Amino acid sequence: MKHLIAEFEKQSFTQIIFPHKKTDWSCCLDDAKRCFAEIILSIIKYQKCVVICADIDDAKAWLGNDAKLVFVEYETDDCWARDISALSIMEGKRVKLLDFKFNGWGGKFDATRDDAMTQNIKKHYDAKVKKIDFILEGGAVESNGVDTILTTSKCMLNKNRNTSLDALSITQKLNEYLGATKILYLNYGYLAGDDTDSHIDTLARFINKDTIMYVKCSDESDEHFLELGMMEKELQLLAKEHNFTLIPLPMCEPIYDDAKRLPATYANFLFVNGAVLVPTYDAKSDAKALEVFHATFKDRDIVPIDCSTLIKQNGSLHCVTMNFSGTDIKI
Repeated sequence: MKHLIAEFEKQSFTQIIFPHKKTDWSCCLDDAKRCFAEIILSIIKYQKCVVICADIDDAKAWLGNDAKLVFVEYETDDCWARDISALSIMEGKRVKLLDFKFNGWGGKFDATRDDAMTQNIKKHYDAKVKKIDFILEGGAVESNGVDTILTTSKCMLNKNRNTSLDALSITQKLNEYLGATKILYLNYGYLAGDDTDSHIDTLARFINKDTIMYVKCSDESDEHFLELGMMEKELQLLAKEHNFTLIPLPMCEPIYDDAKRLPATYANFLFVNGAVLVPTYDAKSDAKALEVFHATFKDRDIVPIDCSTLIKQNGSLHCVTMNFSGTDIKI
């Protein structure tokens, strides 16, 4: 029996990539480092955090030398750990790490070093790492920890990824690699400013094996109202067919960088052992979102993280982290 370990299951550590001057954060590097440090220092209150960094001394200057911190030296193109890190697969009683190909979200950005990261640091994992000749980003798939993968057709079936494969072949590959018997596609849903072609982790997330939190837009004047309403109807049909419970999250109020709307979303939250870290954006809608999280996760701490800096580069909290389970890190 094989499955992609769900994020809400027990974790071994979180992996994160610390910003450096050759990333897109060069324009606001100290602000980015401050934000990443807040995330990392919040994580280590609950579990170990592996920090991939171009300069270990620089990272330590921001983070210190806590026993739950592990530093691994490698220079990446950027810091979106969710999409370039290996995925934890439970196969029988053992965990394997699958290293999928990454092409910069369909060739939008250079990703040579990002794609090579796991192969360059795999000696530090105590689980077997297998390279997979298939383009897949971690933010594109949500597992219920049993038999189901939730994804979006706009991303997963996009011809800018696995160009030579048709929809049926891609679905079969997901079945094979991730051990899922059900691959559920959402055909609607997007966020303005998103570079990922509608990653599922910006729109809808499993919080246990049969409950999905999703972004709901209630403002008829918002450009997302129609499409997210259609996504909600899709989710309602899936819920009826598969006996899922649905929990709506508020749409973040519009946030702009100059005239460009940014893809701010509360669905980009992060599970760690004993807590849920929730992205906030210095927006009025933050309070309503946090109310939903407090009401939903009564057995976990709710930790707000200011992601106002992250969203300026079109990503958020979940995008810069990756959960690992059933394996450890060694230096």
